[in-house]
Amino acid sequence: MKKEYLSAPLPFVGQKRMFAKEYIKVLGEVKDAKVFVDLFGGSGLLSHITKRQCPDATVVYNDFDNYRRRIENIPRTNALLVDLRNIVRGVPKHGCIKGTMRDEVFVRLEQEERTHGYIDFITISSAIMFSMKYKLSIPEMKKEALYNNIRQSDYPAASDYLEGLTIVSCDYKVLFEKYRDRDDVVFLVDPPYLSTDVGTYNMYWKLSDYLDVLKVLVGHRYVYFTSNKSSIIELCDWLGKNKEIGNPFIGATRKEFNASMNYNSHYTDIMLYNVA
Repeated sequence: MKKEYLSAPLPFVGQKRMFAKEYIKVLGEVKDAKVFVDLFGGSGLLSHITKRQCPDATVVYNDFDNYRRRIENIPRTNALLVDLRNIVRGVPKHGCIKGTMRDEVFVRLEQEERTHGYIDFITISSAIMFSMKYKLSIPEMKKEALYNNIRQSDYPAASDYLEGLTIVSCDYKVLFEKYRDRDDVVFLVDPPYLSTDVGTYNMYWKLSDYLDVLKVLVGHRYVYFTSNKSSIIELCDWLGKNKEIGNPFIGATRKEFNASMNYNSHYTDIMLYNVA
């Protein structure tokens, strides 16, 4: 039996690991769907679970953030983490990395970038920075305090994680247009959350971009994710100007989980679905 991951094999902001078991239940309610289109693929966790639960279906994973490159580089990332682990030996777990040790960390990162031309900055950030504080370049990381959060074991190879998926990388609107007229499709819609940091995503969105995503839901089967940090006043104003859309969540089922980004930042993750 193929392994089913209930969390992404590498760190990714916004991955849906807390919803994994509930999402599996949702898939059990889907009838006569032959295609699942993960418009905002992110870490690929929704696509992966869907393919494991519905092996005969076509699952389209929009890897806009190139998560597959991070998966391919797990061996190199593990080797880099081994060296960083040796450099900060003696610093307690979650302890601050200072002085010559800090300098050595950046010397090693610069060597990695110079030699191989690639660093998985999100994974490395999670290892040597404050929780959920990701930076995407060495100059950005140098502006921040470093902490010893390095895991003591290697990341699994995860070579089977994206197995069986149809992988694309394109604007979600292009992908939606390709499948919108099929009656056997379910859209997985997990855009970056409104009013949250999207610095690690390969995109820049304005308020209208977030709201435009709601058009995808009208007249289609979907599983949609958002949070209570969305700006409800702006949302209502936009819906008022687009009256033909109405409320796409009528008849949808709602599930919630309390979540936190760090010790003083909490929010509620929300899943809405209408797959009948």
